[in-house]
Amino acid sequence: MAKTIIATPNAPAAIGTYSQAVRVGDTVYLSGQIGLDPATMQMVDGIDAQIVRVFENLKAVAEAAGGSLADVVKLNVFLTDLGNFAKVNETMARYFSEPFPARAAVGVKELPRGALVEADAVMFLG
Repeated sequence: MAKTIIATPNAPAAIGTYSQAVRVGDTVYLSGQIGLDPATMQMVDGIDAQIVRVFENLKAVAEAAGGSLADVVKLNVFLTDLGNFAKVNETMARYFSEPFPARAAVGVKELPRGALVEADAVMFLG
């Protein structure tokens, strides 16, 4: 199967050797998003703003791929402080509805650019 690279100016440009997303068949693999504002490429301030920005960035990439967050089947969330897990759940409820995607939440020592949260996703467009 051929792979299609997904890119949008509505999410931060890749800051490394990766694509914003890659589609293979009906599956789209969305790269990790941190709280970078796509217009300025600067990190937004604070955990609450970063969580919102992460989901807004994922939403923009999902839409560029022809889907929406409703098509996400797997979400991975990485937090530098698992004490912020409840905040992720609260914000996630504004972006996803039941049935929710499968999800993992992982505590990590650090993230790129000093981010406090990162999330990647797998989306199915079948």
